Amino acid sequence: MSVSSRIPSTGWRGVVQWARGFRDDALALTRQIHSTHGPVVQQGGILRTVSLFGPDANRMLLLDRDKLFSAKRSWELIMGRIFGGGLLLRDGEDHRHHRKIMQEAFKTHALESYCERMNPAIADGIADWGSESGTFYAFPAFKHLTLNLAAEIFLGEKLGPEVTQLNRSFEATVAASMSILRLPIPGLEFHAGLKGREHMSHFFRDLIPQKRAGEGSDLFSRLCRAEAEDGSRYTDQEIVDHLNFLMMAAHDTTTSTLTSLMYLLAKHPEWQERVRQESRALSTGPVAYDDLSKLETLTRCMHETLRRYPPLSTIPRVAERAFEFEGYRIPARTMVSIYPIHTHHMEQYWTDPFQFDPDRFSEGRAEHKQHSHLWVPFGGGNHMCLGLRFAEMQIRAVLHQLVQRVRWEVPAGYEMPVQEAPISKPKDRLPLTLTRLH
Repeated sequence: MSVSSRIPSTGWRGVVQWARGFRDDALALTRQIHSTHGPVVQQGGILRTVSLFGPDANRMLLLDRDKLFSAKRSWELIMGRIFGGGLLLRDGEDHRHHRKIMQEAFKTHALESYCERMNPAIADGIADWGSESGTFYAFPAFKHLTLNLAAEIFLGEKLGPEVTQLNRSFEATVAASMSILRLPIPGLEFHAGLKGREHMSHFFRDLIPQKRAGEGSDLFSRLCRAEAEDGSRYTDQEIVDHLNFLMMAAHDTTTSTLTSLMYLLAKHPEWQERVRQESRALSTGPVAYDDLSKLETLTRCMHETLRRYPPLSTIPRVAERAFEFEGYRIPARTMVSIYPIHTHHMEQYWTDPFQFDPDRFSEGRAEHKQHSHLWVPFGGGNHMCLGLRFAEMQIRAVLHQLVQRVRWEVPAGYEMPVQEAPISKPKDRLPLTLTRLH
């Protein structure tokens, strides 16, 4: 195959279109660019950026067998001043070292204890849902619930009135990661993100002395006591950096999926009822960790939700060296991005990709197994989401209890307006009508 350095380009008009439209409708934009220009497309601008489309591109970038790509350099450009030092912003041996320490907190024995501790907190958190008439806004309700769960599991703390300010801080930091004007000027989105990081950092830093001195089993305590082979420990700043990122990832992406799942089950009440009957048949109360895998219908609905609304629509890297893909030579120092949201809607792989069809994940059909990197809501390779098993556990544990307590619906003809970047979420907070079942 001949190799060309003339990569199809969207030109400056495409840059403007991207800046205006990607946050609100990444799926439509990426589909339009792919259909017009093909699987390798360059966007102009100050920074050379190239978009790659399709499962082969996902596999090449995520597995990175030739060690071509840097996650650190790409994410630092996007969120370095907001979530600097987080696990996602590390490469090579540094990344492996930090990830290895954190992996202990996500092994099966830890997840079993998390599930046991989480169940009563879920029951308390949703006890009043549906008790009042009127509109129930799902997104802020899940934000509050999942932040409290993450604080109890990862921080070993029960949050009081400070939960509201922490939620605001997390939202501000996530929004700032997509800011176009990255200036610390009061009134700008980016300035609000910097203030949000400052607030979270102070909150975590004040707790470090007691965590170092204690014997807690929460992740915060583990990080404070962790030692490298040479006896060195994490600095206070490293602990704060990891917690800032982990707490955001642990509750923001889970909130996104829970909200989207609630929407899809409201739009498809027949599936909501199937999930309800499955949960009732398994247990009328909280579910044990070992029983979560028995919730097969709920699991397929969750996987279909992650296909339709992946929390992260984009995964970027920076090419450390030049490489070739699909007949094009892509230079070193290029920002290279793949798009799970686009791959998840490619007609050549998915039957009616815009339809909610959880059975596509059933053993008999298994559409997601046509290619190893066709369904990639958690990324892949060395940087695959460390907390994916925790996220899936939490989503199933919450829905198992919720579906037995309330029935929910949306008005006829309602379509959820979605902001697809940086985190998928409803623009209107997802208004629902809840009816208590007992």
